[in-house]
Amino acid sequence: MENDLFTNVLMLLAIFFLIYIIFSTMNFGYKKEGFDASNNSTSSSSSSSSNINGFAGNAQYYVSGIKDKVIKLQDTMLLSKYRADYENVIMGLDDLVDNLMLEKVLSINADNTQKSLQELVTLNDSKTALNNVMKFIDSSSS
Repeated sequence: MENDLFTNVLMLLAIFFLIYIIFSTMNFGYKKEGFDASNNSTSSSSSSSSNINGFAGNAQYYVSGIKDKVIKLQDTMLLSKYRADYENVIMGLDDLVDNLMLEKVLSINADNTQKSLQELVTLNDSKTALNNVMKFIDSSSS
């Protein structure tokens, strides 16, 4: 039983990793968006290095780059079309984390309690993150 859960977790992680690799290597026909100095640099080299941050006069370029990245992500994810699928993924991960937390509680080693409790806290933090993602999905699809 414990090996089946471990195998399922590894398979799920492998699938997410493959999806990440596929989407990160796909070229959707747009120029890669980035915050490098060559995109917005029209002045001397001393000011071109400051184009990568949001300080002073460069803030509008910085915000523009962030907005471009958000739009690209929204176009890629098609939240309105795949909302139910994304919610199912989040609920599945939430169930997985619940089971991992129970497994961790039931297998706390008395010799290394601190490490086990820290792992439990990390799992709990992931539940908070999943909850925040679900709230984002709910607020984004009107």
